[in-house]
Amino acid sequence: MDSIAILDFGSQYAQLIARRVREAQVYCELFPWDAPMEKILAIQPKGFILSGGPKSVYEADAPHIQDFIFKTGLPILGICYGMQALTHALGGQVDPSAQREYGDAEIEPTRSGAMLNAISRVWMSHGDRITRLPEGFIALARSGNSPFAAMGDMRRKYFGVQFHPEVHHTPNGEKLLKHFVVDICGVKPTWTPASIIEESVTRIREQVGKERVLAAVSGGVDSSVAAALVHKAIGDQLVAVFVDTGLLRRKEGEQVASAFRRFLGAELLTIEAADEFFAALSGVTEPEQKRRIVGEKFIRVFEREAKQLGQPKFLVQGTIYPDVVESSAPDRDKAERIKTHHNVGGLPEDIEFELVEPLRYLFKDEVRAVGEALGLPESLVWRQPFPGPGLTVRCLGEVTRERVARLRAADAILLEELSKAGLLSKRFPAIRPTGSLNPVQQAISQAFVVLLPVRSVGVMGDMRTYQEAVAIRAVTTEDFMTADWARLPYDLLAKVSSRIVNEVDGINRVVYDITSKPPATIEWE
Repeated sequence: MDSIAILDFGSQYAQLIARRVREAQVYCELFPWDAPMEKILAIQPKGFILSGGPKSVYEADAPHIQDFIFKTGLPILGICYGMQALTHALGGQVDPSAQREYGDAEIEPTRSGAMLNAISRVWMSHGDRITRLPEGFIALARSGNSPFAAMGDMRRKYFGVQFHPEVHHTPNGEKLLKHFVVDICGVKPTWTPASIIEESVTRIREQVGKERVLAAVSGGVDSSVAAALVHKAIGDQLVAVFVDTGLLRRKEGEQVASAFRRFLGAELLTIEAADEFFAALSGVTEPEQKRRIVGEKFIRVFEREAKQLGQPKFLVQGTIYPDVVESSAPDRDKAERIKTHHNVGGLPEDIEFELVEPLRYLFKDEVRAVGEALGLPESLVWRQPFPGPGLTVRCLGEVTRERVARLRAADAILLEELSKAGLLSKRFPAIRPTGSLNPVQQAISQAFVVLLPVRSVGVMGDMRTYQEAVAIRAVTTEDFMTADWARLPYDLLAKVSSRIVNEVDGINRVVYDITSKPPATIEWE
């Protein structure tokens, strides 16, 4: 299969480049800038994209482009730092800028061509700029602070842009990336749900052979699609296991079991393990430790179940690409770890299973598309994301039965009211801020309540209260890699707040989280 290699120079947004390339139905993989040549070339790339990064090319330890990249003779597109690294490597000049460019900017093409067609507003984020182009390059665009906002060497098919086409703040930026990978690199757009399923089925069969396989099922889209793929590949060799941790949303266990048996048709075992999880989490407040505990406890439960089933060798997990990126798996990228996902960095070292992860390098939208192609019901495919550790990471502070019950009740009220208002989106449409101070009706991509380890003074029935507070989190997003806080109607927020305070014992204050991602993550822990 034709592919594109994306080299990560330390950008937190390198995965967005990969997502945009995948949207063009072109397969790509993300590698550290210093990954071994054999590993990068193993995917047989037809071109390279160089990501942005936090360094300056003139720093002593700055990442650089490895020589073999140029020796391949393949097209190259450098983005922001990638453009500067390309310039530096080929003899051009990069200098600190007197005026840094961060945020919205306007560029003016200096040469007509499809590369910058329909692009004028862009997103800049740099403190250096190119002051002399390498030999063979010409300027393709300029901005108010960058004489070379885009450049190109038409003969060698080397290009660079100082802005970020991968972010939504650059309208039509995805067209630039598609033009590069399809028209310049000549990659055929064959990365489709059908091709993903075909390739996954082949790989799964090669990995597991005739062995029995356990699947960890949570009811979320990731674990459901992973199990469905494995079931398509090996049929009755698969045994799906659903662990009721006591950390699920209201009535979630019953809904998951019913939907899974009805639509997937695979064997499903339910394990009641709430006592074990609450005991393991007793007294723990640190988020990373919570995740590690949940990850290890999951595995121990599965190991115990495996012995009852004749010790299957393999375990299916619904790990997806954002999990890998945010956990900063050392073999994939150099970005700073944001948090440990329970099914990536939280696994114990002495795990007794060989993992089967058919979704490991798929984005959430690709997972949903594959789920639909496999015939899974909408209720599973478009289920709102729910963290693997469950309510553990939405119950800030100590995780106890009482506090989780309180959180579960408040969360159910929020989701009920959003559903009544018709604001729970199934298709997660792109909805951008209006710029108005007044809230607007919009579909919500993800919404939940967070229980805070904070008590505040209140008054109920003329009596003083000193109880816990909750935060409402509701976001809109296209890819879950970036997200904006939802402008919910004031009347709706007032109703949710009133119901929570009046109906849930132990809560006397409700606040609304208006932080976007970045700088925050969607989950609080």
